[in-house]
Amino acid sequence: MITESTSVLVDIRKYDGSLSAQWTATRLGEDEHGVWLGTAQGVHVSSETGGWTSRFAYVMLVPRGEWWTATFCVDPGPEMYCDVCTVPEWNADGTVLHTVDLDLDVVRPRGGEVHIEDEDEFAEHRVRYGYPDSVTDKARQACAWLMEAGRRDGDGIEPFASVYHHWLGHIR
Repeated sequence: MITESTSVLVDIRKYDGSLSAQWTATRLGEDEHGVWLGTAQGVHVSSETGGWTSRFAYVMLVPRGEWWTATFCVDPGPEMYCDVCTVPEWNADGTVLHTVDLDLDVVRPRGGEVHIEDEDEFAEHRVRYGYPDSVTDKARQACAWLMEAGRRDGDGIEPFASVYHHWLGHIR
């Protein structure tokens, strides 16, 4: 059960405008890192290929002006799953979130080390959808930054070190 009631439609598209994923989340709040959304386990996610049900409860951070979003799952889901995407945009009343998935994902499995997924899909879609060089450059920069920021060693960079635990606490 999520503790607040403002629903947000999360609408993620591919570069050609086709549906990548769409679901309803709950707006949990906002802090210096961005807007935090919560999704309960079992929520239906629609996609161009049909859809699925969320296997884990999670919170999603939507940062301001960045080329990524970050998802943090409850155990046993991945600790951190970042989607490299265009800068997320909100509709006027903050109830719909739009972004374009650029395929690259930076993942930190629970207890594991951060790594990149879907580089092959990024390379394929870069050609198929004709990503401009500026989009490709921003995606690669975001990916490189997330790889460094999401590392487990050292002091840790927020929100990837521990602040997400507070927001996961809003999901029961």
